[in-house]
Amino acid sequence: MTKKVNIQIPVGDSATPEDAVMVAFAQRIASLRGHRKYTFDELARRSGVSKGTLVQIEQERANPSISTLCRLATALGVSVADLVSSSSEAPLAVTLVGAAETRRLWTGPRGGSAVLLAGTAGPDMLEMWRWELQPGERFEATRHTRGTRELIHVLAGKLTLEVEGKVTIIAAGVTAIAHTDRAHAYSNSGKTPVRFFMTVHEPAKAP
Repeated sequence: MTKKVNIQIPVGDSATPEDAVMVAFAQRIASLRGHRKYTFDELARRSGVSKGTLVQIEQERANPSISTLCRLATALGVSVADLVSSSSEAPLAVTLVGAAETRRLWTGPRGGSAVLLAGTAGPDMLEMWRWELQPGERFEATRHTRGTRELIHVLAGKLTLEVEGKVTIIAAGVTAIAHTDRAHAYSNSGKTPVRFFMTVHEPAKAP
């Protein structure tokens, strides 16, 4: 079992939420890599993330993208939620996740965002996200492991979902079930912001 990690958050006037998240990633990934006795070369081989990028992440000089986090989580046998958590203790029957514990893992060029609200521990991932895409924004996602599905509920605007080149428009109030073990992307081609919730189930073993 991985030991509990005490994340040290930067303090002072110069610290930002992005700094805190970057430090958390750095310490957590370094701890998990050390626990599994993976060298940088070995983790790079398993994850497909370059050794140089791994070194920058652990030295707190780079903030990993969502796709990089997914690759590292799979390679380390954990969930993305495990990578942003400061503890690997067994969960309670009911665990509350406060607003301060959520993590913004993507910021769009026009102010959009992807926030990981909660996720289960372990390699069999179940996650809940809150997304906002401003007009003209687009997020291209890497394909997940075989059997991954996403439940997407649009709260406002019209979301353009692309899966293997096929475009589906999801209006407000509509929920979509998408197989995302293939190339996919989310975009906002309208004139108003798009807001949606997403639940992702990525099984550790393909069905």
